Amino acid sequence: MGADHLRKEIIELTKKYYQEEFANHKEFSPGDRINYSGRVFDEDELVYLVQASLDFWLTTGHYADEFEQNLAGFLGLKYASLVNSGSSANLLAFMALTAPELGVRRIEVGDEVITVAAGFPTTVTPIIQYGAVPVFLDVTIPQYNVDVSKLEKALSNRTKAVFLAHTLGNPFDLKTVKEFCTQNGLWLIEDNCDALGSVYCMDGECKKTGTFGDLSTYSFYPPHHITLGEGGAVCTDNPLLNRLVNSYRDWGRDCWCKSGVDNTCGRRHAGRFGQLPEGYDHKYVYSHFGYNLKATDLQASIGCAQMKKLPGFIEARKKNWNKLRQELEIVSDKIILPETASNSDPSWFGFLMTVKENAGFARNELAKHLEERNIQTRYLFAGNFLKQPCFDAMRDGNGGYRVVDTLENTDRIMSDSLWIGVYPGMDDRKLDFMVQSILGFIHSR
Repeated sequence: MGADHLRKEIIELTKKYYQEEFANHKEFSPGDRINYSGRVFDEDELVYLVQASLDFWLTTGHYADEFEQNLAGFLGLKYASLVNSGSSANLLAFMALTAPELGVRRIEVGDEVITVAAGFPTTVTPIIQYGAVPVFLDVTIPQYNVDVSKLEKALSNRTKAVFLAHTLGNPFDLKTVKEFCTQNGLWLIEDNCDALGSVYCMDGECKKTGTFGDLSTYSFYPPHHITLGEGGAVCTDNPLLNRLVNSYRDWGRDCWCKSGVDNTCGRRHAGRFGQLPEGYDHKYVYSHFGYNLKATDLQASIGCAQMKKLPGFIEARKKNWNKLRQELEIVSDKIILPETASNSDPSWFGFLMTVKENAGFARNELAKHLEERNIQTRYLFAGNFLKQPCFDAMRDGNGGYRVVDTLENTDRIMSDSLWIGVYPGMDDRKLDFMVQSILGFIHSR
């Protein structure tokens, strides 16, 4: 029996295994767990993963190449660089902007980066760890994105970049932010981790979020729009930024040859770099202080299958969000319901609500009620990130950040907001149960 025959047999058994282990989902009954998000897959993902394991190419390989091409093509960008997490994607996008090759536009220690405190910490962490200064702006409610009226006040002679996320899939005001960056010569990084597939229209053209900035980042952790288990990506149209991202991802190498391939750069034993001897092996020339943040081909193989499902996932998220928005309108006197950003069509990550001051109940009471009914809830990540323990030393007078005006809405979100899921694994029974649970709780008050 040859290897090809065995391989085919293994693939067929994998399909059968999927049918036995995963395909027969029991119908939802009240009391069953409703997760805010999670993996959605069929036999294709298992087949791709098994095929990759049989290849036994353990690092980045042809599945990674395929995934990068598919992601870039979906977005309409030239370059996508697969990495091991969304956090690594944010780190690499930021670090690429610190490279000496960028000249006077390079972010240096002490330079400022405009961002918000209402979000996930990995948008801010690279700024602080490098020694740059995050400048925090408040957000608006109920869009939950940067208050663009504060941008000009945030600007200083040390400002080099704007680094913002599209909150739970809802695009921030890209027109205003993009014009602000262009007018002031600033880099723009779009943290698109929660917004894969969101669309924004500007000047008569509608494009996917993640294509307006100089760089954009993505996460493929299981709750996200697609999953590789762990994984992320950095995307750009700029060839220099793409090369810098890949260098920092791949140990800081100057060489761009792929793993397992030699001398596609044509410089293997040619040229002089730094103070190395003439002809030093280019695969071991390091032009940056980099990392190893690559993903494996096994992860990428899952992503190749997931990309085929992405359009359907996006439509399901929109449908589920719209159902919640419509059916909860009846209690809009008690909770602030989310609103779609102007000129946008979001690919929603979650349904965010803020309890009104006169509601007669607190956010935590609503969260406890939902959790007791086995409905998973989440707060808006770090709330006000500046109130987190990791800022204790910085708050004691050591500086390291700047706040523009107040963070009033950010604090409001920290105290009064929570969100529930809209992911494709939802069905009408789950959505109806969530709506009934929220309405029942509010009416009982």
